[in-house]
Amino acid sequence: MNQDIAAEIAVLREDLHHHNYLYYALDNPQIPDAEYDRLLRRLQVLENENPELITTDSPTLRVGSAPLDAFTQVKHELPMLSLDNAFNDEELADFNKRVIERLGDSLTDDAIEYACEPKLDGIAVSLIYENGVLVLGATRGDGTTGEDITQNVRTIGSIPLRLKGEGIPERLEVRGEIYMPKAGFEKTNKLAEEKGEKLFVNPRNAAAGSLRQLDSKITAQRSLEMCAYSVGVVQGGQLPSGHGQILEQLSQWGFRINREMQVVHGIEACIAYYAALSDKRNQLPYEIDGIVYKVNDIKLQRELGFISRAPRWAIARKFPAQEEITQLMGVEFQVGRTGAITPVARLKPVFVGGVTVSNATLHNEDEIRRLDVRVGDTVIVRRAGDVIPQIVSIVESRRPSGTKEILFPKSCPVCESVIVQVPGEAVKRCSGGLVCGAQMKEAIKHYASRKAMDIDGLGDKLVELLVDKKLISSVLDLYHLELELIAELERMGEKSAANLLEAIETSKQTTLARFIYSLGIREVGEATARNLAQYYGDIDPLIETDEETLLSINDIGPVVAGFIVGFFAQEDNRQLIHHLRDQGVSWPVVLVQHEALPLAGTSYVLTGSLAALTRDQAKEKLQLLGATVTGTVSKKTDYLVAGPGAGSKLKKAEQLDVPVLDESQLLELLESHNAAI
Repeated sequence: MNQDIAAEIAVLREDLHHHNYLYYALDNPQIPDAEYDRLLRRLQVLENENPELITTDSPTLRVGSAPLDAFTQVKHELPMLSLDNAFNDEELADFNKRVIERLGDSLTDDAIEYACEPKLDGIAVSLIYENGVLVLGATRGDGTTGEDITQNVRTIGSIPLRLKGEGIPERLEVRGEIYMPKAGFEKTNKLAEEKGEKLFVNPRNAAAGSLRQLDSKITAQRSLEMCAYSVGVVQGGQLPSGHGQILEQLSQWGFRINREMQVVHGIEACIAYYAALSDKRNQLPYEIDGIVYKVNDIKLQRELGFISRAPRWAIARKFPAQEEITQLMGVEFQVGRTGAITPVARLKPVFVGGVTVSNATLHNEDEIRRLDVRVGDTVIVRRAGDVIPQIVSIVESRRPSGTKEILFPKSCPVCESVIVQVPGEAVKRCSGGLVCGAQMKEAIKHYASRKAMDIDGLGDKLVELLVDKKLISSVLDLYHLELELIAELERMGEKSAANLLEAIETSKQTTLARFIYSLGIREVGEATARNLAQYYGDIDPLIETDEETLLSINDIGPVVAGFIVGFFAQEDNRQLIHHLRDQGVSWPVVLVQHEALPLAGTSYVLTGSLAALTRDQAKEKLQLLGATVTGTVSKKTDYLVAGPGAGSKLKKAEQLDVPVLDESQLLELLESHNAAI
């Protein structure tokens, strides 16, 4: 196991946690579902290949993120788990094979009965009924704890306030999806446009925003529907023995169920159902993003059981990313933190894969020339695994007369500095540095980000507002902000302003690695910043370093070394660091006696779970003491640190007579060498 894989896993986890929070807690997704799925699947692959790196907080082992504090929290009596995904027929067949193997080899491929349902693109909810009366409605939240939205769900006509019929359990939990039909979405956005309000991005975003209104009167004005898809807690009554029959029973008691649902035999019938719904998808009055397959027999579901984050008896087959045709209305050139000039296509808005797309990346000048794309062209836009959609081709047969060639600017569109291009690079960059307003904004955003100085509450929009209002022009100005001026800003107020200033003050106590990363030196990511901190111990020797010394450090090559030396050679950057330290920004000095590090020359492997600190923290502390931490046990391994759940690596260590430490022994080792824990 090399450090690059461990670093990639750490970055993936942070990104997924961040996007889980945006998606589930704030209803403000910033990446397409296809991109999220790609990140999650990449993390799953890496963890499957390196099980010793799995941690208890991994996004692969949990569902969603913690709820907001705006509503009362509700603990689910039974966890609301997520589903594993299949993306093609082969993965769906593999799921069926696993089901059959667990239930008995004598079963044939078509022996299993599956309930097939469209996967609605909405918000999962839990409804509790006591003696047939609705008493609680809650969001899924993180799967264990959700938010009490009872007052809001009461306003939705398709949610019965009192159940009807016979045989209703004394206590019944019904789970379902609240969504906004396409017609309701169009109506909601039309009204918002007439009022000059912000438009919703897609029906799911509209449903989430409507459902989580503190004023239930607003929710009542929105076109929301609820479709039941399962049950949770059942007390004082019995339900049918099959999932499909349970849904029919719920329908009799007053719930809306999806009439596209079918119960079929065997995986081939599941595949045929997917093809039929895929063809029908655009004609449905609501958005779906896939199909959910569930073993129909409840007894077999119980026998199959669960893994930590999902049932073994169900899977979601996702629809692929979609392409659409639209028109290129114009091109704007954006300036990034490092000065990179990126052409962004402004499109005639088009609905692609569940999202209204109006922007797409054109990457760089070479890509523009390759596509031969011009303003006014009809283009094919793909919403795939990219953070923003991309133009994949033009429809040359539809090229109108009067299209305009896209000309790359010679000077920066923000500060008018000369645009330069390093030989061998496709990217062109503004040469203005922090003189450039765009780079200044991006530099401040980066400085305040969670992986850098972690200034809570200082998001991108607030940074832009502070710069536009001329309250800050560099990261140094953050430490001179005044309460009264911040409180006057839009959507702030005295309390929010005070919280921001407190967060800025708190950020002054940081680590050297975070501070180095926060400076935004080109190509210096978290891992490189950590290596620099460990090698130099403080900022002063790093400022005075040379390329030859840098090249002796792990993870640093000639290009990165040149960027580092070039950054610190600029007097403005040196002065900035000096002034930041004067403002109280500080960090503990790192132990740097390279030859004398107490664990230099030793090799450790970590496996199992740890309680007092995470494995990433344990790895970092061992590395600070000079140890090499790898992912594979071999004859060269000096010690294996094994926590609960240790598996094959512990067995291999015992076979090779590698000494094994438990967590208490590891902590004693770290304390004995003055490693702060």
